Amino acid sequence: MTAPGGPRGRIPHGLDEVVSSAPFAQAFTICAIATTFSIPLIRNLLDWPGVVGALGTLVLLAGVVLIGRRHYIEWRGWWPLSIFAFMAWCALSLFWSDYSTDGFVGIAYQVVVAILAMTIALTRDMIQIVRAAGGVLRALLAVSIILEMLSGIFFDVPIPFLSIEGNIALGGPIQGIFVTRNMLGLMAVIALITFVIEWRTHSVDRPIAYGSIALAVLCLLLSQSPINQLLILVVLVATLALYWLRKSSPERRTLIQAFLLTVSLIGFVAVYLARNLIIRWLDAASEFGVRYHLWRSTWDLVKDNFLEGWGWIGAWRNDDFPYILINIQVDRVHASALNAYLDVYLQVGLVGIFLFLVLCLFAFLRSWNLASNRRSLIYTWPALVLVTLLAGSAAESHILTGTGWFLLVICAAKASQYQSWRPKKQPYTALPPENHPDWIP
Repeated sequence: MTAPGGPRGRIPHGLDEVVSSAPFAQAFTICAIATTFSIPLIRNLLDWPGVVGALGTLVLLAGVVLIGRRHYIEWRGWWPLSIFAFMAWCALSLFWSDYSTDGFVGIAYQVVVAILAMTIALTRDMIQIVRAAGGVLRALLAVSIILEMLSGIFFDVPIPFLSIEGNIALGGPIQGIFVTRNMLGLMAVIALITFVIEWRTHSVDRPIAYGSIALAVLCLLLSQSPINQLLILVVLVATLALYWLRKSSPERRTLIQAFLLTVSLIGFVAVYLARNLIIRWLDAASEFGVRYHLWRSTWDLVKDNFLEGWGWIGAWRNDDFPYILINIQVDRVHASALNAYLDVYLQVGLVGIFLFLVLCLFAFLRSWNLASNRRSLIYTWPALVLVTLLAGSAAESHILTGTGWFLLVICAAKASQYQSWRPKKQPYTALPPENHPDWIP
């Protein structure tokens, strides 16, 4: 039989309209962001099978969204090749890895999260991504505070299956639904960036904006994370630099960029020389000592396979060599090297760290140039999120898996769409004007 209105196999007109509509794409975006940001919570509640089920369903929906919106997508001239080059080298590392099964799982996890991020970057405009991320972060931070209050104030008992210790009555540290205080602090910093941009672009009402900013600051303070206390200062400096650039004339921006680059290099050197003073100021000596011991043990094993690495795995498995040896040496169980750059070097060697740095460099330069030259404040979001991720990667490896990798791919892809050196058929727009609910003249 032939389907009404078309030949056999043709998608019904009504269904095609649904999957190609902006509300369907927005619903997918919210679900994908919420799921990716909530992976620690899903893992605590349903273990890894629950995470696999959720991500697998979203990948299928991503295919539906891409097929439905295929006529609105600019496919040529924007693809961030640095992302694919890094993932391809990670996949190749399976051939010399001693833990090929776990390595395959790590690669699959990396690819699935990248597919979700790419789909969002292809089908949604910047303002729509920021609004979706803001809504999700508001909900997750609010849930974190509510659960911490229930645990630490109302019932005064920890919630072990959610990794909540109930220290809110003591002023922290709290973890919320993100398992660790450092991850909660990182999400609070990203949320603060998102909420301020929402406020300044009038994307939400003022009471919601003010309440959201207060919520993010509260979570950041209660996390008591020395790493994120320093990170928020880096973000503040980057914000002031962008403000200066955006207020300057186009003729002066090149000179200002050169000045900022010089100051940044001097700042890196100064921070390195004053690292002991900074550690004492942040009262983080014990935490830094743990990291330093871990970094030394990791570096000793990097030198054994410095060119090709031990093979990609993403998050460490404690029953795989060399990770079990590192954890034995430091007498703790770690799921990463607590330094993304060292982690990449360990897993995929000199070639891998080169490709990863190229990915980060291109993403940052494109997003920074976009934020400096576009009139709308919404374009500062990728640059500031990347500053947060790249600076935080010196003390955590969140950028390599889950939420961090998801945000890195989105920011790199959106920056590439607007700043790619390869020619496009036409200027990029994720939605046709007649279907664009968030278009702002």
